[in-house]
Amino acid sequence: MIGGNTEAMFQQKSGSITNSIGEKTHTWVDVQPLKGWLDLSSGDSNYKHDTKLQESTHIFITDYTPIDRKADNKRLLVNGVVYEVMLIDDPMELHQHLEIYLKFVG
Repeated sequence: MIGGNTEAMFQQKSGSITNSIGEKTHTWVDVQPLKGWLDLSSGDSNYKHDTKLQESTHIFITDYTPIDRKADNKRLLVNGVVYEVMLIDDPMELHQHLEIYLKFVG
């Protein structure tokens, strides 16, 4: 068992709505709660147009859960922070654990 110290919510894009100023905003639905470990894979903090930007990738390791492993239209919400799902891997198809590769969104 992986266990873990971090709780996350796996979410999937369900559509979009138009907000009060007329722009389209994505809506998300909760798919699966997960518990595991979040770790930084790589990252940097740069200034662009006098604004500091965080660019980082992370990995979330959790016990195996049968979920749709296509990464498109999915995100992980961890402690109120949004991460875009880049890849979901079941190493060697052993169904022991999942490695979810993430990109920090904010």
